[in-house]
Order: sequence, then C-alpha cells, then structure tokens
Amino acid sequence: METIQVIKDAMPYLLQGLYMTVCISVISILISLVIGLVACFMRMSKYAILRYPAAIYVNIIRGTPILIQILFIYFGVPTVLDISLSAFTAGLIAISLNIGAYMTEILRGGIESIGKGQMEAGRSLGFSYAQTMRLIILPQAVRRMIPSFVNQLTHAIKDTSMLSVIGIAELTMVGQSIYAMNFRSFEILSVVAVFYFITIYSVSLISTRMERRFVIT
Repeated sequence: METIQVIKDAMPYLLQGLYMTVCISVISILISLVIGLVACFMRMSKYAILRYPAAIYVNIIRGTPILIQILFIYFGVPTVLDISLSAFTAGLIAISLNIGAYMTEILRGGIESIGKGQMEAGRSLGFSYAQTMRLIILPQAVRRMIPSFVNQLTHAIKDTSMLSVIGIAELTMVGQSIYAMNFRSFEILSVVAVFYFITIYSVSLISTRMERRFVIT
C-alpha cells in the first residue's frame, strides 16, 4: 500500500514531466524537418558553396555526443555571442539541430532511392524541377522514409532525457527530483520507464499502421 501511495503522490508531477517531454519532442521534430529539408537540398546541390556547409553540419552533429551539443549551446554559445538563452530554448535548439542532421540523411536517402527516370518523366511532361520534386518524387520518397522517420522520432523522445543536465523539467528530471526527496527510486524510476515505454510503443504502433497503409509494392 505504501508503494501505491508513493506512486499516487508522484503521478501529477510525473505527468507534467511527460507533457514537457512530448512537447519538446513534437516541436523539435517539426523544426528538424525544416532543417533537414533545407540541408538535404543543399547536400544534393551541384554548387559546392551549398553542398559543403551542409555536409560539415551533418558530419559535426553525427560525430559528437548530443550531451556535448546541449552543453555547448547552453553554456558555450551565449558566452561567445553575448546572448542569453533559457534552458528550454537551448534544449530545443540542441535537440532540433541533432535530429535535423539525421533527417537530412533520411530525406536524402529517400529522394535518391527514387529512380532518375521519374525526374526525367516529370520534366518531359513540362513540370519544373520543383513541381516534379513536389508532385512526383517526394510523395514516393516519403513512403519509403516512414520507418526511418519513426525510428528518429523514438530517438528524439529518449534524447530529451539528456536535457535534465541543464535543468529542464522533463520526465527524467522530474523523476530524479522526486526520488531525491522521498528516496523511493525503484518506484519512481519504474513509473518513468513505463511512461517512456508507453509513449515510444505508441509511436511504433502508429508507424506500423502507416507502413501498411502506404506500403509500396
């Protein structure tokens, strides 16, 4: 009974932490999609002045731990630029930039998996490059990207736990604060783990349904 009471008392705070985790995940995914789309077309450009910066961005992000990126943006960047960033803003920027680099490669891989003949067919019908990409290439590519998109979304949800190092009250941070006060780490961490599992498993189920709906034969 004591265990149930401990969980019951902690539940409102843990739900607030879960809400913050989901908010950061959703917002950062949306921002990273924009970053990924821009960086993807830069990487595919025939102009080196566009291609190289995008490649440097992707390689730096993929080659450094996300924890370092979070600390760099929260502590490092403000000292150089003489600006002030809230923990939420810094965390959102760090997560978005990190996911954006992986989105860049997911988008590039999806677009390049579509045969060149599709582009040639679109252009021969009188479509511009942008129209061919929007109406013919991207709809097909997005279907092939769904598993990778969802995989990245699950990583984003788990990566938000790193934001506890800069004091953002997401799920992990809230859990740590609670068991630091009541010393009931087993119960609290069990609930935190269950919340992460339910959230990520729900995303996986949605992915499976989307793959079946948009499967390409």
